[in-house]
Amino acid sequence: MKKLIILEMANNHSGSVEHGKKIIHTYSKLCSDYTKKYEFVFKFQYRDLETFIRKDMKGNLSIPLIKRFSETKLENEDFVGLIDFCHKCNFGVMITPFDEISVERACEHKVDYLKIASCSFGDWPLIEKISEFNKKVVASCAGADLQTIENVLSFFQNRGISFRLQHCVGEYPTANKDLNVNQVLFLKKKYPNLDIGFSSHENPEMTSIAPLALALGATSFEKHVAVETSEIKKNAYSTSPNQFSNWLKSLNEADEILGECNSRYLPSMKESKSLRNLQRGLFAKRELHKGENLSHNNVYFAFPPSENQLTANDFSKYSRFTLKTNIGANEPILINKVTEENIRLQIKEIVTDICEIINESKLTVPADVDLEISHHYGIKNFKKFGLSMLTVINREYCKKILILLPGQSHPEQYHNQKEETFHVLWGEGILIIDDKKHALNAGAVHTILPKQRHYFESKNGIIIEEISSTHFVNDSFYTDKKIMQNKERKTLLTHWRIS
Repeated sequence: MKKLIILEMANNHSGSVEHGKKIIHTYSKLCSDYTKKYEFVFKFQYRDLETFIRKDMKGNLSIPLIKRFSETKLENEDFVGLIDFCHKCNFGVMITPFDEISVERACEHKVDYLKIASCSFGDWPLIEKISEFNKKVVASCAGADLQTIENVLSFFQNRGISFRLQHCVGEYPTANKDLNVNQVLFLKKKYPNLDIGFSSHENPEMTSIAPLALALGATSFEKHVAVETSEIKKNAYSTSPNQFSNWLKSLNEADEILGECNSRYLPSMKESKSLRNLQRGLFAKRELHKGENLSHNNVYFAFPPSENQLTANDFSKYSRFTLKTNIGANEPILINKVTEENIRLQIKEIVTDICEIINESKLTVPADVDLEISHHYGIKNFKKFGLSMLTVINREYCKKILILLPGQSHPEQYHNQKEETFHVLWGEGILIIDDKKHALNAGAVHTILPKQRHYFESKNGIIIEEISSTHFVNDSFYTDKKIMQNKERKTLLTHWRIS
């Protein structure tokens, strides 16, 4: 989405339509190179002076603001002409109305945005009127306390009206020490789903403030603009065309430097190639044969890699590489010489399911226990055949927690040395020992002697405490020889908890 840049004309048209058009035309040339990236709108201020100024002070030009408003007053048709000219110069139009009549007038002129000035933030009669027209609203909240901000934001959100909040400081111009640009970050954290902007009134020579606001998350920027003549002078916080050009250039450069913030950036081809050239390549330790799986036992890593070679960065416990052809000793293993199966996403899904069943059972699990996932017939068949196991302790005695997810079964196996006792902690299932079926219900206890074949399954999930004599790695034998031949049937996870 394009960032919004608001060019505030205020009263710098000095009551002259022609001068107003000169300002618009001058700045349109400065913005023309940036229209693909930014949405530019010109902003005017509307006041119905007949009702806006109190009756006992009408015509009192000794009051500076009354004098300025009176002397720079434009008629209805004048503003219509300026708005039409904005559209011809590819600007949107925003109006700051300071009274209810001006709200109606702005909407009759079919403007794109309505602006709530800082002094009007919390002016509920005006805000109520603005809400009647369902225009996009931008509001500056200088000086407003947090409760007022909450109330105004809630008012517009509850009505489904597009609303953008602008941080600014109502001092003209604003000293550096008073800018409080970090308020952009504060508001962004407070309202993460809201567009936050920055209205700046700093010294117009400065170009570093808007980039700071951009870096903190601002997506809209308001700047007072002017064009000077021999008769018309700009005020202390409005930019000249040259100052605005420098300001816009600085903002755009910062935007390019900051880059992407809503997703991970995509590296360039040059960067990717440079990084890959610094990685260690995979080489065969010995002669390898077609169909053989790559492992730490039969490959080594060395620099520099060859073109299109597998590298150490490709090699993880979640990747299964199988050779499509024979490879000689010390040869580089190229990407097109292997087939790959990556099980990371499947393992993540399994861990999520395991954590859910542990939480549902209210089982207390030691903080540092490892998780062993057995996928006897491959990860794709885990939901039907598999087991998740937590080894709590393994000394002369051994304690494990066995978990079957709903619909899982553990293939038939036996142990030559180990004697084990199953104690059902949660859930239910079926245990078959040497072809004899036993019910596994919560609290049930069954002992399995060495050499006894045993198989167990669960329809809705089960958690079993296994208490046994020492567990030996090579003491598990499956009656299905295919399982015994699968050397990649286990995945061990150390850091696996999901709260």
